[in-house]
Amino acid sequence: MFQKLVAIEPLDMIPEAEEKLSSFAHRVVLFRDIPGSSEEIVRRIEDADAVLLSYTSTLTEDILAKCPNVKYIGMACSLYSPESANVDIRYAEQRGITVTGIRDYGDEGVVEYAISELVRCLHGFGVKPWDGVSREITGIRAGIIGLGKSGGMIADALHFFGAEISYFSRSEKPEAAEKGYKFRPLKDLLRENEVLFACLNKNVVLLHQEEFEALGNRKILFNTGLTPAWDPEPFEEWLLGDNRVYCDTIGALGGEKYLNYPNVFCMKVSVGRTRQAYIRLSEKVLANIDSYIKKQSGK
Repeated sequence: MFQKLVAIEPLDMIPEAEEKLSSFAHRVVLFRDIPGSSEEIVRRIEDADAVLLSYTSTLTEDILAKCPNVKYIGMACSLYSPESANVDIRYAEQRGITVTGIRDYGDEGVVEYAISELVRCLHGFGVKPWDGVSREITGIRAGIIGLGKSGGMIADALHFFGAEISYFSRSEKPEAAEKGYKFRPLKDLLRENEVLFACLNKNVVLLHQEEFEALGNRKILFNTGLTPAWDPEPFEEWLLGDNRVYCDTIGALGGEKYLNYPNVFCMKVSVGRTRQAYIRLSEKVLANIDSYIKKQSGK
């Protein structure tokens, strides 16, 4: 059991889960606003031995060095790799601090968003139809960049509606081949498909100048990641063509300046933050804490 557990910012956990936090620590402090500075984060942590945070704040080496009592950090957000995390995991490991994160809690909402916006684009619901006349997903050539959990779910949903699926990933996926999905080198994937879905981890950029040249004109590009999958200069040049881009958040788009383009469609809201996602997030955060405490107690 922890002596003091501090949530340095809102966690998107359901009330029942927040109440259960009291069973893991003698004292629980929950902050309801986002800290405005590194100094404020240090003040909030104080002498806590356990810290919880979401995706809006960052725990750097400098911050953690000023909080010597911290033994456990629970990320109430996605953790895919040390490089993409908003916690300095390398430094935490040196200090013997355990860092846990969660995955796959908001993917269902992302899939619904992708299908919904593609349908609106093709049929012309609220916008000019992509082909000038209403069209189905059936037969469309769709490329998935990053066939992880969310990318795979989007591929399956598109396949259900009759799309032809190909993908690029760090390695070929045998299970994808069984479904008839074709592995393609990235530039070939960009050339051959009409609609592309970038489903990459935070801060992973794969679309550079040469990739946009391969992508060409008359294409639909979705980015379902937290950050842009592209370099800004070739992306902005590509936007001048007869293309469309879809993102849920301004962070995924790369900045508010792109909102002025008529072929940019940004919801300005995280589509993965649904009621069901909050429940899944809460359950996974609590399970991580429970597992850590049991491991420390030898149970």
